Amino acid sequence: MNANANPLPEEPRRSTREPGHVALVGSGPGGAELLTLRGAELLRRADVVIPPREPAGEELAAFRRDLLSHCREDVSVVEAAECGGDIDTLVLTRAREGQRVVRLYSGDPFFGCRGAELVAACKEADIEVEVAPGVSSVTSVPTFAGISLMGEGAPELRVLHARPHGGKEVDWQEAAASDAPLVILGADAPLGEAPEHQGPGFDVLCKTLIAGGRPATTPVAVVRAGGTTRQTTVISTLARLVSELKSTDAKNHHVTAPALMIVGAPVARHAEQSWYETRPLFGWRVLVPRTKEQAPALSEQLHNHGAVPEEVPTISVEPPRTPQQMERAVRGLVTGRYQWVAFTSVNAVKAIRERLQSYGLDARAFAGVKVAVVGDATAQAVRDFGIEPDLAPPEDVQSSRGLVSVWPPYDAEIDPIERVLLPRADIATEVLSAGLTDLGWEVDDVTAYRTVRAAPPPQPIREAIKGGGFDAVLFTSSSTVRNLVGIAGKPHNTTAIAVIGRETEQTAIEFGLRVDVVAPKASVSALVEALSEYGAAKRQEAIDAGKPVLKPSQKRRGRRRKL
Repeated sequence: MNANANPLPEEPRRSTREPGHVALVGSGPGGAELLTLRGAELLRRADVVIPPREPAGEELAAFRRDLLSHCREDVSVVEAAECGGDIDTLVLTRAREGQRVVRLYSGDPFFGCRGAELVAACKEADIEVEVAPGVSSVTSVPTFAGISLMGEGAPELRVLHARPHGGKEVDWQEAAASDAPLVILGADAPLGEAPEHQGPGFDVLCKTLIAGGRPATTPVAVVRAGGTTRQTTVISTLARLVSELKSTDAKNHHVTAPALMIVGAPVARHAEQSWYETRPLFGWRVLVPRTKEQAPALSEQLHNHGAVPEEVPTISVEPPRTPQQMERAVRGLVTGRYQWVAFTSVNAVKAIRERLQSYGLDARAFAGVKVAVVGDATAQAVRDFGIEPDLAPPEDVQSSRGLVSVWPPYDAEIDPIERVLLPRADIATEVLSAGLTDLGWEVDDVTAYRTVRAAPPPQPIREAIKGGGFDAVLFTSSSTVRNLVGIAGKPHNTTAIAVIGRETEQTAIEFGLRVDVVAPKASVSALVEALSEYGAAKRQEAIDAGKPVLKPSQKRRGRRRKL
């Protein structure tokens, strides 16, 4: 099985006559960004990778994809389930064949995992072995929950595993008699575990700790799916924990495993230290309908606000069917045919730049030419080419119409040349071209690129769009609105709709969508910030009303809002 990964410099394949190598790599509690630098380097060198089983569900695919992005394209990925229950034997076999094998562990290979057994087996077989420690859930999950385990006034900490290990069980009476904060693994007793491996459960644990001397009012926290964007933290006391967990689970909005239980004084300061789940878009599943080249930058900004971006291209950018127009445009730039060039998109800048470079030309071709832009991203693309824009629309009207409003009329006594080059998409509106013509300019309206509707996304994505599985959709142009509705259908009424400007807003309304967020200017950064502010406001509204903080997707079974 081959993993799709980022291309990396090729390394020579290892001969099967050379000794193999085994690396145990801790991948953290569930977020691939917690992988250590050494772990990433070992993945880069790997011939074979065995991923961890957790986390499960939708996040699993993204987690593994991010981890495997460090590998070569030809890496062999072997699922743990394919090993017949004996992963260590497979690791040793592949290593004996001269391959570099990486076994990934959730958390740390030596903390709550059985990595020590594999290391011992490698040493016995005289196979070179290395361990890259990982971030353990014992320390990281409480941090993600905003709980400082060994802060001021907590000189001692006890870590316990609720499930029997090697036939040994925890002395809960002794644990209850201590005043030390407790971190308890395995208290969730997930379904499917053999009875001998199941923990006592939250109900029995709470009763046992109270019977052993812990006050019923002792603060307690249960953190589920810690370190992931599905994380939920329930704060309670030993006496009330079980009832509050049942109340939370009854809403069917949360993942219940894996769970970490924290008992003691550090939990009391959770409200003032919580930082992860309180991010404005925490856990929001956000649809990003942009081209594959443009989506990553927007997705990164969403991720920084706690969202889970999902890129679904609605258009693909292709060269014009006939290149003659672009060839004449480039020739005109070089020969001084134009007084102005107007760029209304990053793709237009890219198309002109690539055409110039194909002829061995650079930004010097713009000598004596004035450059106008629409949008911050377009302006930055022009600057990246070494050109400072001369004209842009007002901040609050970043559109073709806004650019026309500030464009100077043609004056034969001042302007030596009356012609404007307008490279743009084949489906662009006529607003700018018509406006400049009315101002007395001659416009060469050139098709610099074509926008082609992308193929429909997979069926689960289409169902999530129409069924309210997404919390928000970001539209960065009118074409993204038209194409998304065309290939996948209209987003559900409970999904928040965010658009980049008034023209895109008008298109969305024409398609029957209720627009919740309009960016103050034509900038993807402004769009993400506007959605973040919307999410923060909705969160505060729920808190002020004494209601649970729910994502839009968690409300879809309720009343459908009207336009």
